[in-house]
Amino acid sequence: SQPMANQTIVVLTPNGINFPQTETPKPTNQRQDSLEKRLKAEIKVLGTIQILCGAMVLSWGIILVSVPSSPQYTPMLSILLKAAYPFVGALCFVISGILSVIMEKKSTKLLAQSGVAANILSSLCALVGFILLSVNLAALDPAFWNCTLNKEGKVPRGHPFFRFLWPYAKTNCFMAKTLLAGTLSVMLICTVLEFCLALLAAAVWWKEAHSNFAGVSVLAGLPESARYISGSGL
Repeated sequence: SQPMANQTIVVLTPNGINFPQTETPKPTNQRQDSLEKRLKAEIKVLGTIQILCGAMVLSWGIILVSVPSSPQYTPMLSILLKAAYPFVGALCFVISGILSVIMEKKSTKLLAQSGVAANILSSLCALVGFILLSVNLAALDPAFWNCTLNKEGKVPRGHPFFRFLWPYAKTNCFMAKTLLAGTLSVMLICTVLEFCLALLAAAVWWKEAHSNFAGVSVLAGLPESARYISGSGL
């Protein structure tokens, strides 16, 4: 039979009698509070990453709008810019991240419901942005060849000096393609990351909104054994 928590265990050894010290297990509430603090910290990190993704998409969107590009690349980018994804999507990402950071400090049912709605909207914006960015990346090669052929068709027939400089003008098409490919790729990576984070955050805040606990109470969906393992750090 196992000894009770309040019993004293006596060990007889050749050197005498020893009273080993038994470790008192942590109360369940203390373990749960420790796990909730850890979850709040992780949610704050998640919200911070969402804000950074939104800031990245917004900054690159501003660059695309402000920097003039070749006429062959303008129609390709016009769909992305007219859809205002770099601005609307970035705004949704930042709002979702701010709500997650606020929820780390103060958790209410209204904030949890707002977090669910904001993250669902962010995931939808990220999905639309993924489609637009993928289409733009696929259209880079045709636009590049149009730009190159357009410049080749306008090779000057006059002084040899202009013919000498013309290959450098053709390199502008390649440089524009390279810069656009890098910009759109970074925006695509941030968009995919935001899509995954928004789905994760929406699931967490949906559980929080339908819970009776105050604070980060996703523990309600965990079995008792999982709570003990997480709380003990194993």
